[in-house]
Amino acid sequence: MEILKIDHLSKVYGEGENQVRALDDVSFSVEKGEFVAIIGPSGSGKSTLLHILGGVDQPTSGTVVMDGQDVYTQNEEALAVFRRRKVGLIYQFYNLIPVLDVVENMSLPVLMDSREVDQARLQELLDTLGLKDRIHNLPNQLSGGQQQRVSIGRALMNAPAVVLADEPTGNLDSKNSREIMELLKFYNQKYEQTLIVITHDESIARQADRILTIEDGRIVRDEKLGGSRE
Repeated sequence: MEILKIDHLSKVYGEGENQVRALDDVSFSVEKGEFVAIIGPSGSGKSTLLHILGGVDQPTSGTVVMDGQDVYTQNEEALAVFRRRKVGLIYQFYNLIPVLDVVENMSLPVLMDSREVDQARLQELLDTLGLKDRIHNLPNQLSGGQQQRVSIGRALMNAPAVVLADEPTGNLDSKNSREIMELLKFYNQKYEQTLIVITHDESIARQADRILTIEDGRIVRDEKLGGSRE
């Protein structure tokens, strides 16, 4: 089942001689439960694409349909609800709230939506992420790997249609990088959690079901990988 469809997506910054085309007529679709890696050189448009998919940045033209919803036909209020409920964002530098503890940071998307926290889901995430003994710790009391686990928990609390990860291991050592990728793959495979990861690490990209390569704002290669789930 198709969970995400991008059609003729373009993003242009500036005007005239200063115009920069960050994305240039990008089209592709993603199936529910698919793990897609997006690779390409710095400045190729990867992060711009991710931000548009996540409802963070408006496209200049084209459409993004996620879970049957045309994202950019919505007003600002509906778009904010969409970001909280349909998208889970994981960043390289965690973006945790310094004055909130582990549980509060993980629960934030639900509370911002004025909904009750699903305690069973919260406990399951804390257990799987290895954070049960850290629930009252603030971000500055956690290691980098633990902070990234909290950000994964936060991204998954609302059971989003798609998880978008922007260089999720870029700030971690090799051991923590492996553990974070194993966790992301675990949720991808066990719960059919659709996962899109931007990475410069080819070894991470090769773990995906599919690799999209972007250069100069265009998709230049769409490679499906056999046996990536073994």
